[in-house]
Amino acid sequence: MNTVNALYRDLTCATGAFVITLVMGLSFVQSTSVPPGLRASMSPIVAAQLEPGWFGQPQPAVLVD
Repeated sequence: MNTVNALYRDLTCATGAFVITLVMGLSFVQSTSVPPGLRASMSPIVAAQLEPGWFGQPQPAVLVD
């Protein structure tokens, strides 16, 4: 009987850990599926045109002596 209780406890903990991991993974995928400031209904080409400074700085850096 003690073995059955331990198995039940382990199975319950494993199921809980799996559900937590699944929810966290899906929320990460959902939150990183589109660039910041972009709606999911917009295409990536439109996003590239709306965000000219998305990759790096829009102006070159100026070095001052």
